[in-house]
Amino acid sequence: MSKVSVLVVDDATFIRDLVKKGLRDHFPGVQIVEAINGRKAQQLLGRQSIDLILCDWEMPELSGLELLSWCREQDNLKTVPFIMVTSRGDKDNVIQAIQAGVSDFIGKPFSNEQLVTKVKKALSRAGKLQALMASAPPKMLSSGGFANDSLAALTGGQAQVIKPAALAPAAPVPQEAPAATPMASAKSAGQAPGGRGQGQLRLASGTMNCVIKALSLKDAQLVVKRTELPPQVLESAVLDLEQGEGGEVARLNGYLHAVAALEPRPDSEWLLLTFKFVDQDPQKLDYLSRLIARGTAQKHFVPGA
Repeated sequence: MSKVSVLVVDDATFIRDLVKKGLRDHFPGVQIVEAINGRKAQQLLGRQSIDLILCDWEMPELSGLELLSWCREQDNLKTVPFIMVTSRGDKDNVIQAIQAGVSDFIGKPFSNEQLVTKVKKALSRAGKLQALMASAPPKMLSSGGFANDSLAALTGGQAQVIKPAALAPAAPVPQEAPAATPMASAKSAGQAPGGRGQGQLRLASGTMNCVIKALSLKDAQLVVKRTELPPQVLESAVLDLEQGEGGEVARLNGYLHAVAALEPRPDSEWLLLTFKFVDQDPQKLDYLSRLIARGTAQKHFVPGA
């Protein structure tokens, strides 16, 4: 029986590792190859047969949209399922990808369940699902979301797993993000201490408004209000930033490196999150550099879509 081959394309090693582990946990027989950008993916696709492509949108050298357009021009790749894995969920980007011939979308951040559902759907349409499922375990693993899979992947399964937040159901196509609600004033809801600007943190379980306490090229210190189900360490997320009216929007992919109480007491109302960036895209790094250079003390960040 021929194996089913999946190509994972993303400039962030952390994201590629999570996708690979999610696929292998549910489909042990799957053959996975990877590329760090669209240009490397082109080279790989020119020398071997691939049954499914899972590709990031924003990458250096050649973007996911450019790779998709190139694939649809190749006789042997015109019908290969191409799933765009992206933090871009606004209508204009969705229309662009549909016009270029995309098969489906997975919005970042996403859960293991959402990933597997999309892969099954794409391979079923391509007539490859039966071959893939033949090598899958009798019962699909259901130990939670991406946060716990990330933890297991990085610790070899030795770390104690914290119960994750409930995952939001997968959407068939990324929808335009709703208008963000500004953070409540100090009088109405309590101002987060030490804040310099505002942003929006997107998790698989939902979206959280946040205050940016510090920002560097490697990470951001975020203050969020404590909820019943707090964010988990190593949980994949997207930080949306936009500065000024009509300013550029940065959708920064990363993971929660640390979660701590902001105040030195067990009933602290606020949490301090360390959000590590994983993107290697020079455009995003340039955006961050300019954002840091301008400073955030005078201007608030407006959450982007």
